[in-house]
Amino acid sequence: MKIIELPIAFEFNKQKNYIYPSLIILENELTLVDTGYMNFLPLIENEIMKNGYEMKNLKNIIITHYDDDHIGALYDFKEKYPWINLIASDRESKYISGEVKSERLVQAEETIEYMSNTEIEFGKWFIEQLNQLKHVSIDEKVQDGDMILDNNCRVVATPGHTSGHISLYFPRLNSVITGDAAVHENQELIIANPQFCLNLEKAQQSLIKIKNLKAETYYCYHGGKVHF
Repeated sequence: MKIIELPIAFEFNKQKNYIYPSLIILENELTLVDTGYMNFLPLIENEIMKNGYEMKNLKNIIITHYDDDHIGALYDFKEKYPWINLIASDRESKYISGEVKSERLVQAEETIEYMSNTEIEFGKWFIEQLNQLKHVSIDEKVQDGDMILDNNCRVVATPGHTSGHISLYFPRLNSVITGDAAVHENQELIIANPQFCLNLEKAQQSLIKIKNLKAETYYCYHGGKVHF
């Protein structure tokens, strides 16, 4: 069993950016954690195949939380590879499936009323991006403490960035996939985009929670992996 990060390069506001979805390899089965923005399917496919793996072996996709840079390509993955088992927390599943309006969209719509003229253009664009996301039904809904992937992975509830956010702990590998519960910056784990956190106090508690796991490696979606 091993985890590899998939550095996905893209341009945003005329600047080069990266996200780092994780790929979990368990015997011959692959599990992808988070799917990037809309239209990122080919970018992620290329990175998986570049590492020597075949898409036919992709068994699961785990979504850490509902945000457009994490679920954007989820619908495309499910359409192209219908056998994939989709996993998310019970709470985030309701937003991903469209059963409940997402917290992020509610936040964006409420915030735009207070934005300055210089910010409002971004606010409108962000709301449009969220409205364009296609809903997908989740196959496996998980909660804090659940053991998944043949008991090799423990689901860790890390609310704050969103209320149903999860991270993933791998005792055998002494590793954590953080999602947006932490970002890697200058060899440190810090809160990711605090201005977007739905509950900053809970986000701080969740950061402490995953730090207290004292893992050797943390795989951060933003900033990439960090070793301690």
